[in-house]
Amino acid sequence: MQYKYPNLSDEQLKPLLTEIHHWGLTNGLVMYPQAGNPENTTSVAPITVYPTIIPIECFDKAIGVQTVYNELYAKIVQDSDWLHEETDKLSKHDSEFTGKLWNIYLKAKKLGIPQNLELGIFRNDFLIDSAKNEIKQVEFNTVSVSFGGLSTKVSQLHRYLKLHGFYSDDLLISDVPVSNSAEKLSDGLYAGVKAYEKQQHGSFYGITVVAFIVQDGERNVFDQRILEYKLASNHGIKSVRLTIQDVPKLLRKCEKTCKLFYTPTNDEISVVYFRSGYAPNDFKTEQDWESRLLLETSLSIKAPSLKVQLSGTKKIQQLLTDENILRKFITDDGKISGLQSTFVQIYPLDDSPLGLKAKDIIKTGKTDNYVLKPQREGGGNNIYKSDIKPFLIDKDEKDWSAYILMEMINAEPTEGNVILRNNELYREKILSEFGVFGVILFDEKKIHHNEYSGWLLRSKFSSSNEGGVAAGFGCVDSVALMSKGSVV
Repeated sequence: MQYKYPNLSDEQLKPLLTEIHHWGLTNGLVMYPQAGNPENTTSVAPITVYPTIIPIECFDKAIGVQTVYNELYAKIVQDSDWLHEETDKLSKHDSEFTGKLWNIYLKAKKLGIPQNLELGIFRNDFLIDSAKNEIKQVEFNTVSVSFGGLSTKVSQLHRYLKLHGFYSDDLLISDVPVSNSAEKLSDGLYAGVKAYEKQQHGSFYGITVVAFIVQDGERNVFDQRILEYKLASNHGIKSVRLTIQDVPKLLRKCEKTCKLFYTPTNDEISVVYFRSGYAPNDFKTEQDWESRLLLETSLSIKAPSLKVQLSGTKKIQQLLTDENILRKFITDDGKISGLQSTFVQIYPLDDSPLGLKAKDIIKTGKTDNYVLKPQREGGGNNIYKSDIKPFLIDKDEKDWSAYILMEMINAEPTEGNVILRNNELYREKILSEFGVFGVILFDEKKIHHNEYSGWLLRSKFSSSNEGGVAAGFGCVDSVALMSKGSVV
């Protein structure tokens, strides 16, 4: 069902855009420009002018299933033998990145990993299948999940504009909720700090810090800093920021206790939170891989550890669509049904019967309804439709196993919303991807903390295959909820 957005000219939109810019710059809904990040130059982050309407039943279903997904991935990590076996096989086909992460993990395991607590900060991304009016999973992200800070800001902006009469009556929306992701994700980091201090000091004193591992020249720094400031204002917890290249200069690991310290202030680090480390280009030298090893073998709780990060490969997502494998980790029929209702068909590209079927689809060029995915995060990595066969055909077929072939989700574009990016207005149809955040703290035997932690809506031009905001493909959006029987 399509809903009617106000049809305003650029001139008619000027008062609204002035309000958006003032609110965004005042409240931190900002990002550094594409061309670099001079300290004195920021702009309003790429956003939609209006919230995008989605069905309330899809919104509720995505939120409702998140803690089950958290539990599933915790149990995958707890079952080390299965995860090890599958990751070892995958690493041989994706030696450039998954293989290197796997080798660092094996080195860490040999040296000894002193911390048994795991902190998962996840984002589960969905599209809405318009034919069935159901959410379908795009991917499950286990490392460097972004826009928890800006999601709160853009939903606050859209709610402010609605409540203060800046939207015309043509936009019939029943509710514009505010995502509590900034608050809840900082609460999740705080849960890690408390657990570490009680484990190491016998009680919670608030004496340790969180280390944010970030990319050099990060454009999306303000999204991250919102979480830092929430940690400080809500919980009194200090954060420090450094790149993986800074680790040898700024961090010190005590050889006896394995405790990690930030050397400029000698602060003890309870949680290492990765907002980088999800792509090969984050590791520029062999020293960077050694730094990742040092972090893994420290006593700090990692968000995520290498095991948790490796549980988020596309290969693991594909394997979980097999019910026999899914039941290794989740046995409750109701939970299994809830998970499976969000799955689409995903094929391996190996010599199994399902893999041979996928290879036949590719070789015959019948790929118009498929996307090819490597084991990568961050946007700009997927291959779509007719591009799949020419992309793979020149590769050795044994290396096809580094990819999965996924059915595309039949999502209906939204017409009438407006994207504001770099002070330019765009009026193309958009596709929206709904992400749900989750936090889980667990060890090898027990789950200690499992929560839904807010949501995110990202939208992109429907003509674009990719949707990463920081990668330049999309924008941050928020939701307006409409029930199935609403009059429009």
